[in-house]
This record gives sequence, structure tokens and C-alpha cells, in this order.
Amino acid sequence: MASPSPARPEVAARVWSAMRAFVAAHDRRRELQKALDLGRGLGRVKVLVLLTDGPMTLRDIAEANGVDAPYTTVIVDQLVSRGLVQRTAHPDDNRRKLVTLTEVGREAAALAEQILAEPPAELRALAASDLALLEDVLTRLVAAPTNAPAPGGG
Repeated sequence: MASPSPARPEVAARVWSAMRAFVAAHDRRRELQKALDLGRGLGRVKVLVLLTDGPMTLRDIAEANGVDAPYTTVIVDQLVSRGLVQRTAHPDDNRRKLVTLTEVGREAAALAEQILAEPPAELRALAASDLALLEDVLTRLVAAPTNAPAPGGG
């Protein structure tokens, strides 16, 4: 069986634009702001969710979020002041600190994950066959190599 022919670039551009518009229309920042009262950006929420996997150093947090150490310190300071995380001495190196969720921080992270995981009503309203097709296509896109040459481009 021959592989399907690739879509024309203008069709791919329209689909990409529609995907971006759909995601932007369902941005959960306001809902997260209201529920967690952590400000406008997602930096603090990202750190909370990241720490659900366990304690991390400031350097690890900075690298995982793609930000610099001073900005990470600001975020962690804000989370400490809210009682969501705590800093403790690293067991192997007293010069480093581990950042750990508090119980209140674990609850906030769980709420953030719940808010972020809730699919929009429009998505839930799709027919099962449409959802299955969309899942298949998106799964293939996620699994595709990021450096793959454009179709027909060699």
C-alpha cells in the first residue's frame, strides 16, 4: 500500500493556524490565576508541577524550565513566601539547596494539574470517531522526528 501523499504547504499552514487558535482560545491562565492566586505568568505553576516528581535544586529547576538561575530564585522565593515550597540543605553539598513542595504546595500542584488536564467542552463534544482520528494524528505528530525533512524536500 502506498503512503498517503503529503498535504500542500498552504493546507498545513491553515491547520497549524487553527490548532494554535484553538489552544489559545482555551488558555487556562485565567483559571489558574483565579484558583491559585499566583500571578499572571505560568512560571510558578510550572515549578509547582515540576516539583511533584520530587525535590530539585535551583539549577535543576532553571534547566528544566529553560530560564536563568536569578529568575528561578525569584520564582522560588515567591513560592516560599506563599508556603508552597521550602528550601532545605542538599544532603551532599551544603552550598546547594533543595526545593521541595509543602503539603499546601502539593495541593496547589494537584489543582493546577487538574485544571490543565481538563479538556475544553468543544473537544469533549466531538464524536468518538473524530476524537480517535485526532488522537491518532496528534500521536503521530508527537512521535515524528523533529528534524525530519519536509515532504518531497529530500
